[in-house]
Amino acid sequence: FTGVPPTGLRRLLAFIVVSVEDQNNELEVPSSKSVSRRRLMIALGFGAANLALLRKLPKVFKSSSSSSSSSSPVAVSASSTTTIPASTSSSTTLISDLPPVFDANSVVDPQGHTFELVISGGRVIDPESGFDGRAEIGIDGDLITHIGFESLNGIKTIEASGLVVSPGFIDLLSYPPNGYGDWYKVADGVTSNLCLHGIDYPMDNFLSRYESANPPINFGGATDQYAHRRDLGAGIEFLSKVPGVSIEDLTGLADQDIQLGAIGIHQQPEYTSGVTEEELMAHGVVAAKYGVPLCLHLRSGETTDPSKQEDAVAEAIAVAEETGCRVHIEHLNSTGGTGRMAEAIEQINDARSRGSLITACTYPYTSWATYAATSRFNDFEEKFGITYEDLQVLGTSTRVTEAEWPAIRSSNLLTAAFAMSEEDITTALKAPWMMIGSDSILEQQHNNHPRCSGTFSRVLGRYVREKETLTLVDALSRMTSLPSQLLGECSFDMARRGRLQGGAVADITIFDEESIIDNADIENPAQESTGVSHVLVSGQVVRSNGTNNRDIRPGTPILRNLS
Repeated sequence: FTGVPPTGLRRLLAFIVVSVEDQNNELEVPSSKSVSRRRLMIALGFGAANLALLRKLPKVFKSSSSSSSSSSPVAVSASSTTTIPASTSSSTTLISDLPPVFDANSVVDPQGHTFELVISGGRVIDPESGFDGRAEIGIDGDLITHIGFESLNGIKTIEASGLVVSPGFIDLLSYPPNGYGDWYKVADGVTSNLCLHGIDYPMDNFLSRYESANPPINFGGATDQYAHRRDLGAGIEFLSKVPGVSIEDLTGLADQDIQLGAIGIHQQPEYTSGVTEEELMAHGVVAAKYGVPLCLHLRSGETTDPSKQEDAVAEAIAVAEETGCRVHIEHLNSTGGTGRMAEAIEQINDARSRGSLITACTYPYTSWATYAATSRFNDFEEKFGITYEDLQVLGTSTRVTEAEWPAIRSSNLLTAAFAMSEEDITTALKAPWMMIGSDSILEQQHNNHPRCSGTFSRVLGRYVREKETLTLVDALSRMTSLPSQLLGECSFDMARRGRLQGGAVADITIFDEESIIDNADIENPAQESTGVSHVLVSGQVVRSNGTNNRDIRPGTPILRNLS
């Protein structure tokens, strides 16, 4: 395969795709899934050919030992068999001990080749391998086909001098694309919008709905246990009180969604109060069966009785230990770790040291938000030690009064509660297995938390540049390689993303590390972040020179491997 030109490689892949589809024509897949099925077959065909090809190719560069922008990458000769070592940073190795998915950085020989797109002169950071230095990137179609130090010829060129070139940011904890908030995600550097907080629909409905919406960024998500309870008529009740509905009914629906491509199972025992530990365990068994994470909004975030949060974390650990599934804790800053973040991290570290597969994510704000009519706001003063003056309806300019609160609850408005400390955030960010998730997407009425528009730029601007809580490389790992590793073992779609390596999908974010910052706030969440210059999704430029290209919509579904 060495030196195969792009045209030849594409013909080879086309042949493999046809072969794979012919061999799998017995699969029963709903018609609404036809587009997704073809994309999956293409991914599998690409994997078979590309990984075989990549194993035969030499490295084009090796990583430097420093993450400093002044580091000097070392070129490797064409005959060398040197490989890029995995980073020694614990933040990029704790989820998986596997080496990088792609073991070469040149799929095509650049000599005499004209790339469809070249990114030139930027500070290229690949958190998974540890590479950090100036390099040239060549892209053909949706793939990175070369990374090296020599000048490259391209039909089009993005000049990235003075800018950071990173894998596209992966938002693990978002909500379904809506055609509006997606573009604010793009301005925040996000290339994959994943709904591990639950897709709210059966998987085939989710796919057909959002493929027809033609989003600019990738999408996927976890099957939602509450949606299944709702559809079966159980709601938030204990199943013992709901005739004719069993745990097996719920796990059966989760199983169906995963078989159609869901990349996780979402449960929220705080809001679905009738969920028992037995029900959690049963879903953990299904998650382990398919290798997808069980994504948990924990049972309690109460701060006046920290033992309830301790118990909630312990429950998540018990599920991981008993079933062997991966458990991903959603926004640990607001459930399980509020006011006790160091203790929560210690609990999780202890479980990880025993072999449990537990990770978490956080968002970089000291206010959480949910709908005013939900149970989380029941007795909020007693549970969280806050007052009405600590509440603010999102999209408004003033704090709530006691007299206004009944009407706000009746209208079920999304309301922020300033109930977390800065220490909760900085302590969470330092945990080496902590990822970044927004827990929001902007809607047209703007009754949304500012995290919908500014989460990733806020981490890079405030917690990397200003507060120096994290290094730039470490922060980027939590937005790119760690989410890719979490989901990559069950989803080849995701394994091909979150890294800047030859053969990876060209989901790329280019930004100015000196100016990147969030602008969205409680009063006006509909403000784009500053500093994200270019965003590529599958090799297509959806943001150029700080402006979104709204006619470019290459987003594709991120699916669990179907077999």
